[in-house]
Amino acid sequence: MKALTRSVIWRYAIGQLGWPILSGLVSSWLVYFYQPAQAELANGMPLFIPQGRVVFGLLTIIGLVGALGRLFDAVTDPLVGNLSDNCKSPLGRRVPFLRRSALPFGVSTLLIFCAPIQKISAINTVWLFVFVLLYYFLLTCYYTPYTSLIAELAKSQKEKLALSTCISLTFILGTAISYLAPAVWTAFMSHGMERIFAMRLTFGIFCALAVALMLVPAYTLNEKDYVQDCGQNPEQAGMLSSLAKTFSNKDFRFFIGQDVIYWFALTMFQTGLPFFVTALLKLPETYATIMFVGLTAASLIFYLPVNVLAKKFGKKKIVLAAFAFFLADFLFTGLCGERLAIPTIAQAAIIVFAAAFPMAAFGILPQAMVADIAQAETAATGQNRSGMFFAARTFAFKLGQSAAMLAFASLATIWTSTGGGYRIVAIVSSICCAIGGAILIFYNEKRVMSGLLVGAA
Repeated sequence: MKALTRSVIWRYAIGQLGWPILSGLVSSWLVYFYQPAQAELANGMPLFIPQGRVVFGLLTIIGLVGALGRLFDAVTDPLVGNLSDNCKSPLGRRVPFLRRSALPFGVSTLLIFCAPIQKISAINTVWLFVFVLLYYFLLTCYYTPYTSLIAELAKSQKEKLALSTCISLTFILGTAISYLAPAVWTAFMSHGMERIFAMRLTFGIFCALAVALMLVPAYTLNEKDYVQDCGQNPEQAGMLSSLAKTFSNKDFRFFIGQDVIYWFALTMFQTGLPFFVTALLKLPETYATIMFVGLTAASLIFYLPVNVLAKKFGKKKIVLAAFAFFLADFLFTGLCGERLAIPTIAQAAIIVFAAAFPMAAFGILPQAMVADIAQAETAATGQNRSGMFFAARTFAFKLGQSAAMLAFASLATIWTSTGGGYRIVAIVSSICCAIGGAILIFYNEKRVMSGLLVGAA
């Protein structure tokens, strides 16, 4: 096997610069696009689907579409994980999926925002439903095989943390790029372009960039030159059998439990950020871009400390501390606004800087924790199920995101005139961080790491 050089690590990490742009467009701007606030309607934003809680009097269309898309993933995540584990292509088990899914993934993301009827219509609802499902399926086809390579490329804890750190950096940069969208479409509008066309052109540019980046690891890495199988056989069980074996791992169940809660809280907060800016802080919508770019820059400060602290105290303790920081930050956001005796610009800065450390910690460590569990399981059983472990983790984050979009779309409609619904969103996110931390306490990191030592021996 060839050495895992810095060049290899960064070529791999560039793929994670691409797909978060697409994910960020959907998680940050889908609700904003299809369920706009009054300020956006006043600025010329049209409506494409029925508004309000029109499904059984409880759910919004956009919330239901997002939730159904995630339920669809309940089948596709383990399916793709199992197909990847059993793939016998000459290119390897993961690379074929990266090559075939990148372009369709980008196209489906763009089409989500291209509803064909320029007014409220059932056709737009069906269109949205179809392309959201396709988006989630193609996200799985790329993301699950891609992240499975972490457990296979890394030959030591040092390499594992290096890989996790680099893809965390590219993930947050990719997500930050998606937050530049308002600045881009505002620039187009300043030259006389219609708002909806300016937004779609912006999304198209970002999608093309994302696809180009996702294709870098797919075509520049020879998987078989670097993947270390350690003499282990790939998983040959059926999907259900492999999934059952994966969830029979007690520590993985605790990890997944806290991961679902984390993604629920984070997605609620990310989806709400543009609304926190305009409805609570009373700042222009472009401040959402400024805040996220600031968060990106601030979180970079903590990348080295997170690595150092994780080596000294273990990954679990650092993630628990990150939950505590997010809890406080989200709670503060729920209380922010003119009622606080602090300038709104200062409040925005507090929200950004309080989230910097937890963003760095959650960006780096969970990926490495899944790789730890997968490698320990491989050492114990003699079979490589990395694809299924990361597929389950993929399902966890998409399940959390789905529930968050469903909850956000409903909660945000409460007390719309005062922005009370957005405050509830932030406070619920804070409570979820407390729950996620409580679940993580039961994860036995010492047992997992001892399994790795046995495998190494």
